[in-house]
Amino acid sequence: MEPFQLPPQKSVFTQLQESVGAKLFLIGMLTVLLLLPSSWIQSLITEREQRQNEAITEIAEKWSGKQLIESPVMQLPYKTFVKVTDAAGKTSLKDGLSVVYILPEDLSIQSQVSPEILHRGIFDAVVYNTKLKIQGRFSELELKKSGINPELILWDKVKVIAGLSDLKGLKNNPIIKLEDLAYTAEPDFSPEHLFNNSLAVQANLSAGKSTAIRFNYDIDLRGSGELDFLHLGKNTSVSVTGNWSNPSFTGNYLPETRSITDKQFSSNWKMSNFNRPFPQQWLGSNDALNEQNKAKATFGVKFLLPVDQYQKTTRSAKYSVLIILLSFISLFFIELLNKIKVNLLQYVLIGAAMIIYYSLLLSFTEQIGFALAYLIASIATITLVSVFIGTFLRNKKAAFVFAIILSIFYSFIYVIIQLQDMALLFGSIGLFITVACLMYFSVKINWNKNQPAIA
Repeated sequence: MEPFQLPPQKSVFTQLQESVGAKLFLIGMLTVLLLLPSSWIQSLITEREQRQNEAITEIAEKWSGKQLIESPVMQLPYKTFVKVTDAAGKTSLKDGLSVVYILPEDLSIQSQVSPEILHRGIFDAVVYNTKLKIQGRFSELELKKSGINPELILWDKVKVIAGLSDLKGLKNNPIIKLEDLAYTAEPDFSPEHLFNNSLAVQANLSAGKSTAIRFNYDIDLRGSGELDFLHLGKNTSVSVTGNWSNPSFTGNYLPETRSITDKQFSSNWKMSNFNRPFPQQWLGSNDALNEQNKAKATFGVKFLLPVDQYQKTTRSAKYSVLIILLSFISLFFIELLNKIKVNLLQYVLIGAAMIIYYSLLLSFTEQIGFALAYLIASIATITLVSVFIGTFLRNKKAAFVFAIILSIFYSFIYVIIQLQDMALLFGSIGLFITVACLMYFSVKINWNKNQPAIA
């Protein structure tokens, strides 16, 4: 009789490889470990986005920054009398001087904007040229409401002050017309500091002091990124039109009407003093026009780039772990259903290829745009992984099935990225269908049956 021989003992690693539960545990651990390089990729995307913002800031510094149009405010100086007591106790009246600020009764602004894209290396920034027509009137009624004797007002020293965020963007020297008189505006550096950057004219309105004062002026201006307005009129109307297909309306007031097409947009605002944080007139100081009140009364248009490549790349990278996990589970089911074995090292290499995918996507996006970059990176990764699987498994059918699965995953993520309001709905439905498919295939597997290793 031949001597009885014990079956060869399997190593612990081999037992782990053949254990379904241990294999699932190792795949889960591997997915968690891949979170680290995934976070590195997202940090890289953030860094590149910061570099783009730096490039935009540099362009804005040389071209002109975003502009805030602050309409004219009238400053009327008037005489006051102050009681003065001398050393002997005698009281007398001394002439003094104070000011009253009056906002426009009506304010109308029309803006025709021509945005364009400037390039700095591989980065883009939106700049614009605009022509503004500003007109309105200061009402006689408001002078009476101020409670000041009109005879005490120094009409020959009236000052009209308008604000602008970046004076560097001025392409002309504004001529402000008050009634029939024209005045050339100059930068205002007076202590009142009504606006951060002010243009002012000193006017003699003695001849028309008993009537409402009308004003109008034109501005030829350039800026970058955003064009904003300050709601200063008792009745303010603003119209903005431009040849841009991707405007974003910002601030505390939305347009009353708007129209956006593939080539241009138009928008109109109409507002009253009921939703304005400023009084119609005030005495003495300029505290009413503080930054907090200005923030509450600012509105305008932001010119977005047609494709925010970094935002889409970031959204895509946030799905990286989900893609890797679903791919690993799909490969694991292929492994069990086809009675083949996939080494843990091969799972690591496939995961590495899927992480490098996002670096590939980022680098191509900066050169050729997101849509085409996504297509190239997806095809390259799907081809690499499926050929790799087909080679070490010697099973073309398994490789083809996995290529289809990856294609579905990447196509699904691309659709979600393009959506905004419906992204959560489609994402939830897609995940539900994925889990349902995994549940279906799981019942087809004999979880207690050992699978022979592939030769």
